[in-house]
Amino acid sequence: MNTKFSEAIVTRKEMGYIPVIPDLKKYSPGEGDLFRGRDPIEVVRKLAAEGAPAFSVVTEPENFGGSLQLLKRVAAETRLPVLRKDFIHNTDDLRITKECGAEAVLLICAAHTLADLTRLYEEALRLELEPLVETHSCEDLQWAGKMKAKLVGINNRNILELERDNGDVSTTELLAAHAPPEAVLISESAIRTPEDVEVAIKAGADAVLVGTALWQAEDMLKCYWKFSGGRGNRV
Repeated sequence: MNTKFSEAIVTRKEMGYIPVIPDLKKYSPGEGDLFRGRDPIEVVRKLAAEGAPAFSVVTEPENFGGSLQLLKRVAAETRLPVLRKDFIHNTDDLRITKECGAEAVLLICAAHTLADLTRLYEEALRLELEPLVETHSCEDLQWAGKMKAKLVGINNRNILELERDNGDVSTTELLAAHAPPEAVLISESAIRTPEDVEVAIKAGADAVLVGTALWQAEDMLKCYWKFSGGRGNRV
């Protein structure tokens, strides 16, 4: 079974840092253009050099400006594991994800019935993709437990509202204790400050996935180190 994505998180954690997964999202429905003309591949190179354990690439085009081409470029650029974030609907989507070079794929509880989610989860495993099961409620976490998911995300926002809700890290605070105990747990979205990161980790998250805050930071690398608990080495 492919566990490269979760293993990268655990390795970074064992090094004494908070695993911060940069999210490459071109456009936010709530915040607008995030890349602002910057080359995402250059950003990947810089963040990899600073210790990023893995990367997340949003490929949904209509609301987030993503593309499979960006996923291919990132996967080809780095040896680090890459997660595809999108609304995955069927096994063809999974096959394409694998062909683009991703090691992991997002499966969103809110977008599926339990039966369909389980089918996609099992097919992802067959294709040697590591599924990240994204949750937003206690019921979602129960589903993750039923599937024996080993990599689980808590989205602090309601993905069905496309980041226009007022979700914050308190969602992770409320839900983390209900996550499958053996799973690697990621707090996703609405991570704005080092204090938010601290709240998520204290609640039980093993890692955080951060996009907007990094892209909007005046100094992205300094922001990354503050979030990852750089122990004062660079900040």
